[in-house]
Amino acid sequence: MRNFIAILAVTILSVVFIRAADNYPLTADSKKQDGLPRGELVAMPAFNSSTNYPGTTRDWSVYVPRQYDAKKPVCLMVFFDGSGYAGTNGSFRVPVVFDNLIHKKEMPVTIGVFISPGNIPGAEPGAKGRSNRSYEYDSTGDRNARFLIEELLPAVEKRWNITKDPAGRAVVGISSSGIAAFTVAWERPDQFGKVISHIGSFTNIRGGYGYAALVRQSKEKPKAIRIFLQEGSNDLDNLHGHWPLANQDLAAAFKFAGYDHKFVMGTEGHSGKQGGAILPESLKWLWRDYPRD
Repeated sequence: MRNFIAILAVTILSVVFIRAADNYPLTADSKKQDGLPRGELVAMPAFNSSTNYPGTTRDWSVYVPRQYDAKKPVCLMVFFDGSGYAGTNGSFRVPVVFDNLIHKKEMPVTIGVFISPGNIPGAEPGAKGRSNRSYEYDSTGDRNARFLIEELLPAVEKRWNITKDPAGRAVVGISSSGIAAFTVAWERPDQFGKVISHIGSFTNIRGGYGYAALVRQSKEKPKAIRIFLQEGSNDLDNLHGHWPLANQDLAAAFKFAGYDHKFVMGTEGHSGKQGGAILPESLKWLWRDYPRD
């Protein structure tokens, strides 16, 4: 009995040690560095003229790297749930990471577009608005892709020189916007050839659990999409499904169908902690073979 207790104590200590060590600290690539060019985050006028999502209004912004040259088309990354990615003190700190990696030529010169989900204002003065996030992000089909390509991005392309090459265009999201990012590329691989999904909700909220089967069925003619999936083993488990299992199922489907993908499973729950910590490495992998200036 004493031997059993001793072994159990060592096991518990080992688990505690592993958990404590696996805390996903930010690396130097996610921290502001002195003496390098820094891009500008441009606040855009609120977008409230969507025909795909009528009655909605949303905030958005555009990151423009200092190395941007209007004579040369540059790469594009669209971030759904954009405010969480655009901040410089949160988990992701995308402008900071972009500054560092572009300066070191570890990713191409890239413009970032940060888009918040739509909000439907209250019907009466002072009434609380209603979020349109789940409808926009969890739904399958091409509506969100059409909103992005036909309605919002033309304002970006009118002002900045963006490449038309889908291999130079990526879409990113977290949780519900993680599945939204994949949906956009799945529906329009002619426009977006790269995806990063953090803790994506590939579960039965609005039918997204079906993607694993669709990916497997595309084995004979895979879509030209490169996908980075990040998930945590302590993610959600509720009436909509089990997030870790859903992401593992999708990753297995990508492997079966021969997609260019990478799946990273950590120990976090439903948060951006791990995804933010590994974002620099995710971006290096995603852009690993894209030409640099």
